[in-house]
Amino acid sequence: MSMDRLLETIRGFDGVLELAPAEGSAFPELAWGDHFFYYAPDGRVPRREQPYATIVTKNYPDDDRCDLDRPDRWRLNIHVGTAAFVELIGENPRTTATPRDHTATDVVIPHPVYRAQGWVSIVNPAARTTELATRLLRQAHDRARHRAERRNDRGHAVGDPDPGGDRSS
Repeated sequence: MSMDRLLETIRGFDGVLELAPAEGSAFPELAWGDHFFYYAPDGRVPRREQPYATIVTKNYPDDDRCDLDRPDRWRLNIHVGTAAFVELIGENPRTTATPRDHTATDVVIPHPVYRAQGWVSIVNPAARTTELATRLLRQAHDRARHRAERRNDRGHAVGDPDPGGDRSS
């Protein structure tokens, strides 16, 4: 699956907000060329929500095990949660990791940094992982939508802070 095809798939989800920092944007240069996906039908980045998926195109200072600085390498990252992580990887995300080849392509691996939070990754998704990646992305998007709807049911907009969240008066 090409990155363009994957981006087209994700952009087709209802209510998706994509942040794609580019040269000259307000975002740090390190993030230029990467993509961050939120459920945000109002077009505003949720204040208390992390993206449900990302695409990174290079190594980050604390994240270089996938060797993304080589030409034509990129990585899809998806927040799947604990249960799906166990199903996909065969381990609890919070336990000591079994050594893995993080440079392998077209296989699901624990995210090299955010494993404990229930994130998985696929370097250069292709024939073996396209269907699975699409399903996991849809599920992550649906979970993000569900969280946003719960916030709305409590009486505030998707991008607004949770009025019940700070109880430190």
